[in-house]
Amino acid sequence: MKGIAIGCDHAGYEYKEHIKAYLTKKRYYVMDMGTNSPDSVDYPDFVHPVANKVSNKEVEVGILICGSGNGVSMTANKHKNIRAALCWNVELARLAVQHNNANVLSLPSKFVSKRQAVFIISAFLEAEFEGGRHERRVKKMTKY
Repeated sequence: MKGIAIGCDHAGYEYKEHIKAYLTKKRYYVMDMGTNSPDSVDYPDFVHPVANKVSNKEVEVGILICGSGNGVSMTANKHKNIRAALCWNVELARLAVQHNNANVLSLPSKFVSKRQAVFIISAFLEAEFEGGRHERRVKKMTKY
C-alpha cells in the first residue's frame, strides 16, 4: 500500500476532500497536510510539508492541487529528490511516472473536473517507472 501526502491551497480544497475520500476508500494511507478550508491561503505553506514527506521517504508519493497546478508544482520541485509533474490528463500522468519517475502529482483544479482528477490520480498511482534509458535522464535532472 502506497502512502500519499496530499496538500492544496484554497482553490484545491474541495478537490482535496474529494480525492481523500476516494483514496481512503481504495485503502491508501493518506496524510492530509492541509489546507482545511476554502479560505484564501498561500500554497507554499502546504506544498513544503508534502514535499518534505516525499523527500524524506515518509510516503511514496505526493498529490498537490491549486487552481493552475503551476505554483504547487514549481514550489515542490525546489525540494531535493522531488520530481513534481503538472498533469491534466491520464496520459500525462502515466508518462510522468513511466519516463520521469515523478513522485508528486500536481493537479489544476480550474482545468479538470473532480471525476477527471480521480482518473488522473489512478493512472499516476498505477504507473511504474520504466528505467532503462529513462534512468540516465532522471539522474541528470539534479546534476546542477
